[in-house]
Amino acid sequence: MGLPFLVNEHHELLTLNNNELPIYRDALPDIPGVHVQPQFLDPDNGVWVLRVLFEPGVVLPMHYHTGSVHLWTLSGCWHYAEYPDQPQTAGCYLYEPGSSIHQFLTPADNTEVTDTLMVVTGSNINFDKDGNYLGMLDANSIIAVIEHLIRERGLEPATYIRPEPAKYTTK
Repeated sequence: MGLPFLVNEHHELLTLNNNELPIYRDALPDIPGVHVQPQFLDPDNGVWVLRVLFEPGVVLPMHYHTGSVHLWTLSGCWHYAEYPDQPQTAGCYLYEPGSSIHQFLTPADNTEVTDTLMVVTGSNINFDKDGNYLGMLDANSIIAVIEHLIRERGLEPATYIRPEPAKYTTK
C-alpha cells in the first residue's frame, strides 16, 4: 500500500514562537489584567486557541460553555469560584465538558502572573452575578477584539494560525 493521496500539500509547518509574538495587554475592555496571545482562531468551526496571562486578582464573569475546553496552567494559580478547594497550579491540565458553568478567578495574593494555554470549542456565554446576560466570547469576537486593539493602540498586527473559510468548490 502506498502513501495516501493528499488534497492539501504541506510545504512548511504551521508553527508559532510565542517569544517572538506580541501579547495584547488588557485585551478585555471591562476586565483589566487579562493579556491575550492568539494561537489559532477558526470562526467557521468555532475553535479558539489562546495563550492568556492573568494578573493577580482577575475575576471573569460567570460563563456557560457551549463546547468543551482543554486548559493547561503553565505558571501561577487560578480556580473557579465554585471550586476554591481545587486550585489549578503550574503543570495542571483541566478538561471542561460542554454545558459547564463557572466563574474563573486568580487569587489577589498570587505572587506571579498566571500563564495558561486553552483550546476552546464553541462560545462562552457570559452572565453577571444575578444571572443576567452580558455577552458572548467566541473565535469571531476574539478576532474582532484583537483587530480593534491593533487599530486603536497602533500595535503590530497579530500573527496566528487561521484556516481558510468554507467555500464552494466551483461557483
